[in-house]
Amino acid sequence: MFNLESLRSSLIVSCQAYPGEPMRDPRTTAQVAQSAVIGGAAGVRVQGISDIQAVRSALEVPVIGLWKDGHDGVFITPTLRHALACADAGAHIVALDGTRRERPDGLSLAQTITAVHEQTSALVMADCGSAADAVAAAEAGADIIGTTLAGYTGERAKTSGPDLELLQELTGLGLDVPVIAEGRIHTPDQGRAALDAGAFAVVVGTAITHPATITSWFAAALES
Repeated sequence: MFNLESLRSSLIVSCQAYPGEPMRDPRTTAQVAQSAVIGGAAGVRVQGISDIQAVRSALEVPVIGLWKDGHDGVFITPTLRHALACADAGAHIVALDGTRRERPDGLSLAQTITAVHEQTSALVMADCGSAADAVAAAEAGADIIGTTLAGYTGERAKTSGPDLELLQELTGLGLDVPVIAEGRIHTPDQGRAALDAGAFAVVVGTAITHPATITSWFAAALES
């Protein structure tokens, strides 16, 4: 098992491509992940079983693995079956929906986390949307809390950048598990601000690994 402390105060890069995009290929994902590590990423976050396997074969850094199934509701590693598959593919950390919403397989979050701990060596990152989610996920046994779903579950307004207010609230709660900032971190300054707000580590995805979106930002600026 890897040492979670190796990710403290570090950058984790989310290497994902959306369905139908040219970069949606495990080999490409592994190459992007390798490039991110060369640039200073201490870990990577990867979606899909084939992508997790490809990245684990190419890199030694910690891999946060997830499996998106669907587009609405609980779709980030939504069931125990998905979570175990991510662990079996080599994920050091399995990221899953950590909200209080009903899970498709009928298991509670606590049951899911317990099973992952009992059947694999992987840690569990609970992607949360609110402070109430985070408290419940920590009580359910999550090893890491992520702010990934802040602004996407209806409990909090969607901020233009990272939800620093939520990060500060979680820090004030004194949770006994690390809180990783993820979601709408588009600049180095925003990443630094997330650490200053109490984040254990920072995940950046779109602003580093999604050329179509980055290009659209520049194109829109020039058009205006």
